[in-house]
Amino acid sequence: MKNNKLFTYFICMVSAMGGLLFGYDWVVIGGAKPFYELYFGIQDSPLMQGVAMTTALVGCLVGAMVAGWAADRWGRKPLLMLAAVLFTVSAIATGLFNDFTLFNIARFIGGIGIGVASALSPMYIAEVSPADIRGRMVSLNQMTIVLGILAAQIVNMLLAKDTSVEILQAWNLEWGWRWMFWAETLPAALFLLMSFFIPESPVYLKIKSEELRIKNDKAGLREMAAPKYRRVLFLGLVIAVFQQWCGTNVIFNYAQEIFVGAGFDVDGMFINIVITGIANVVFTFVALYTIERWGRRSLMLLGAGGLGLIYCILGFCYWQGVTGVFMVALVVSAISVYAMTLGPVTWTLLAEIFPNRIRGVAMATCTFALWVGCCTLTFSFPSMNAALGSNGTFWTYSLICLCAFVFLWNRCPETKGKSLEQLEQELVEN
Repeated sequence: MKNNKLFTYFICMVSAMGGLLFGYDWVVIGGAKPFYELYFGIQDSPLMQGVAMTTALVGCLVGAMVAGWAADRWGRKPLLMLAAVLFTVSAIATGLFNDFTLFNIARFIGGIGIGVASALSPMYIAEVSPADIRGRMVSLNQMTIVLGILAAQIVNMLLAKDTSVEILQAWNLEWGWRWMFWAETLPAALFLLMSFFIPESPVYLKIKSEELRIKNDKAGLREMAAPKYRRVLFLGLVIAVFQQWCGTNVIFNYAQEIFVGAGFDVDGMFINIVITGIANVVFTFVALYTIERWGRRSLMLLGAGGLGLIYCILGFCYWQGVTGVFMVALVVSAISVYAMTLGPVTWTLLAEIFPNRIRGVAMATCTFALWVGCCTLTFSFPSMNAALGSNGTFWTYSLICLCAFVFLWNRCPETKGKSLEQLEQELVEN
């Protein structure tokens, strides 16, 4: 029994390495942003800046869109291996290319890897984990995501040489941003190697042995849209989009604008980014212990209500021109609340609430919706910030969080301690 549990931890950790690369690849571009924009000459072009920041997210949409169908057809394990290959290729190519178009193609390839990993890793972990520790195991995926985010933030800070020294600034523009991307190559190759040693998901094998896979291939999205699945599918879509439109992720992607707006220079910006990354990791550890004790529903409500309040205060401070440490404290508070609630619990719920028969395609559909939310959030932030100001932008996010609180209060079920089969009976309308 002990050996079985250790093996379960091992295969969950290997699958969660997809989350590590997801987190690193997603955030590393924020630190490279000040340097590659100058290198490619797009520092005065908001449109091209938006393209560079969203290319990988478009790749996420593609990866998430095909992940469910492909996982049901060929299995979970081959898709995880494919994601590892895409991460490796993208990491090398992004830093290698000198052409802006090729740079974006490389980012697009990495985005496909993110989309596949973000859909498959939590689903695979949920399918191999016992019910009593399933929430904690799926939360490991979020833990590796935030570790990947922190790793990217630290690498960015270490590679971004003193910007006040001309010769070091030149190094940043020519090589620093490249090494930020190249640093991902080692963990990506390790993920590929370790993925050879994990088994196929027992749920996929069961579906295949019962010859349901053929029916799933024929039914696909059509079956998922059946009346009995609509309520749970709508719940999954709202949870997925809200995790992005709660606004927290703009702090990672647009840290430069947020902290400069709070009165910090570029060097201070990198230090504050690492502080937010540390808070992200610490409070994701908290989530590992609270998710099985407090339950999914309570944590989702805490996340929506807590972020709504913090953003309201943050918007007021921007309106009043507050700068300095207090602003950092508010940003860190928002990251902390997100890290112990919406960050891990969203992925746990999405991996739990769908029946075995449609889990692959439903999880991929919700992941696709999540990345649509992320893409629109990331692309719209500069325009919103310019039109509404930082105060208006964060007040908008506060309103979204409060609306989500009302929805979750009425619609979010508690899934703690229940088997996937039990949840199917409770959540699917027969």
